[in-house]
Amino acid sequence: MACLEVSKQEKFKEEEEEFCSTLDGSVDFNGRPAIRSKSGKWVAGFIILLNQGLATLAFFGVGVNLVLFLTRVLQQNNSDAANNVSKWTGTVYIFSLIGAFLSDSYWGRYKTCAIFQVIFVIGLISLALSSQLFLIRPKGCGDQLTNCGTHSNFAITLFYLSIYLIALGNGGYQPNIATFGADQFDEESPKEGRSKVAFFSYFYLALNLGSLFSNTILGYFEDEGLWALGFWASAGSAFAALLLFLVGTPRYRHFKPSGNPLARFGQVFVAATKKWKVDMPQDEDELYGEDNNHSSMNSNRRLLHTHGFKFLDRAAYISSRDIDDQKHDARSNWRLCPITQVEEVKCVLRLLPIWLCTILYSVVFTQMASLFVEQGTAMDTTVSNFRIPAASMSSFDILSVAFFIFLYRRVLDPVVSRIRKKSLTELQRMGIGLVIAIFAMISAGIVECYRLKYADIECLHCEGSSTLSIFWQVPQYALIGASEVFMYVGQLEFFNAQTPDGLKSFGSALCMTSISLGNYVSSLIVTMVMKISTEDRMPGWIPSNLNRGHLDRFYFLLAGLTAIDLVIYMACAKWYKSIKMDGKFDDKDGEQGDVKV
Repeated sequence: MACLEVSKQEKFKEEEEEFCSTLDGSVDFNGRPAIRSKSGKWVAGFIILLNQGLATLAFFGVGVNLVLFLTRVLQQNNSDAANNVSKWTGTVYIFSLIGAFLSDSYWGRYKTCAIFQVIFVIGLISLALSSQLFLIRPKGCGDQLTNCGTHSNFAITLFYLSIYLIALGNGGYQPNIATFGADQFDEESPKEGRSKVAFFSYFYLALNLGSLFSNTILGYFEDEGLWALGFWASAGSAFAALLLFLVGTPRYRHFKPSGNPLARFGQVFVAATKKWKVDMPQDEDELYGEDNNHSSMNSNRRLLHTHGFKFLDRAAYISSRDIDDQKHDARSNWRLCPITQVEEVKCVLRLLPIWLCTILYSVVFTQMASLFVEQGTAMDTTVSNFRIPAASMSSFDILSVAFFIFLYRRVLDPVVSRIRKKSLTELQRMGIGLVIAIFAMISAGIVECYRLKYADIECLHCEGSSTLSIFWQVPQYALIGASEVFMYVGQLEFFNAQTPDGLKSFGSALCMTSISLGNYVSSLIVTMVMKISTEDRMPGWIPSNLNRGHLDRFYFLLAGLTAIDLVIYMACAKWYKSIKMDGKFDDKDGEQGDVKV
C-alpha cells in the first residue's frame, strides 16, 4: 500500500509539473512564460527535425554536385573547381556567425530562422532560373558527353550571386535551427534534459537523411545533365521546409535576445584593464555578484566563479569609486561588471583552443564534396548497364551516420555507462572522431594507390578511366560517417552545453565555423601542394588528369596532419574546465577535462 501511495504521489507530481511553466526562462510566442504541457518538447522537436531534413535536401541538391557543375558546365579544371567548392562551402558556415549574432543579440532564433529561410528559397529559385535560361546551353549539355558553350559575364555573375544567396540563407539558418530545436526542451527538467541530449543526435540524423535523397535521386538527375530539374526540386523542398516551420509557430518555446555580446565582452576587458594595478582579494565572495538589471542571461541562471584567466576577475573588483557610483546610481559596466558577465568571456576563451583543434578534422570532412567525387569519377562507375554517379557514393556516409548513431545510443553508450558508471564526455567522443578520421584518410590513400595501378594514363576523357570499381570507396565514406557521429554530434552537444544562455546560437555557430575554416584551410593546402608539386614541369599531385597525379600522397598528408592535430587536441581537452552554471540539475564539472583516446 505504501508503494502504491508513493507511486500515486509521483504520478500526481508529474501531472502537476506538466501544467507549470518551464524553469529555464523560455517564453511562448506572446512573451509569456511557456507552459510545459502546451509548448515545446517532441511535438515542436519533430517539426524542426522535418524542417531540417527538407532544408538539407534542398541545400545538398546544390552542394553535392557543385564540383561537377563547375567542371562540366562552367568548364573549370579539377583543382579550381575543388577550390571554388571549398570557398563556397566555407562561406556558408562563415555566414552562420552573422545569423548567430543577430539571433542572440536582436532578433531571437525564431525570427532569424524565418528570415534566412526566405533568403535561402530566393537563392535557389534564382539558381534554377539562371541555369535553365542562361547556363545549360546548348540544351542537354553538362553530362559526361556534351560540353556546354561559353557564358556571358551576366550569366556567370547571376550564377555566383545565386549560390552565395544560398550560402547566406543556409548559413544564417543552420546554427539557429539547431539551437532553436534544443530550446524546446527544458534543461532544468531531468526528463526533458535527457531529451535535449537525444535531440542533437536525431538532428544530425535528420540532416543526413535529408541529404540522402539529394545524393541519390537528385545526384543521378544532375549527373545525367538534368541540372535545372535538380535545382527546381531543391527550391521546392526549401519552400516546403519554410511552410512547415511557420505552421509550428504556436507550439514553439522562445528565449528573448540578450543584446550585443561584443559590447559585453568589450566591457569586461576595458574594466579589467582599468584595474590592472589593484590588489585582488583572496575571497571570491568579495567580487561583484549578479545584477539582474544588467544580466546577459535570459533565464537568470548565474555563472559561478571559476579559477583561470584571473586578470579578467579585476572587472568584477569593487573599488571605492564603484561604491560611490552605486550610491549615486551611476554604475557603469565599463568600470564594474557582474561576475556572470566576466565568466561569459572566460567560457568563450576556454572554448577557443578546442574549437581550433576541430578545424583540421573539417579539412578531412570536406574532401567528400570535392576530391572524393573527382576520385570516384575516375573509377569504374558501371554496374551491369547502370552508371553510378560519383557524388551519390556519399550515400554510404549517410547510411554510416544513421548506423553509428543507432549503435552509439542503443549499444555503445549503455555498455560504456555500465562499465565506467558514466557516459563518454563530449570531448572524449570528439577525440574518437579524430582517430577514425585518420583511418578514413589512410583508407582513401590506399584506394587511390590501387586506382592508379589499374588506370589508363594516356586517356583523353578520364572519367571511368580506371578499372577499379567505385565501390572500393565505400570504406572511406563509411569511416567518415562514423567519425561524424563522434565529432560533429559531440561538437553540437559540447558547444551548446558549454556556452551561457545568452550565447547558445554562437555555440552552434562555432561548430559550423570550424567546418567553414576547414574548407578554407583545405583550399589553402590544395593550393600549396599544387604550387610545390608542379615545380620542374611536373603535373602535380592533383592535376586535371588524376591518372598523372598522386592524390594518394595528398590523402596520406592529411592523415599525418590529423594525427598531429589529435595530439594537440588531447592536451587542450585535458586543460579544459567545464562551465559552472547555477541551477543546472546535472552538473558535469570535472568530466569535460578528461579525455583519453
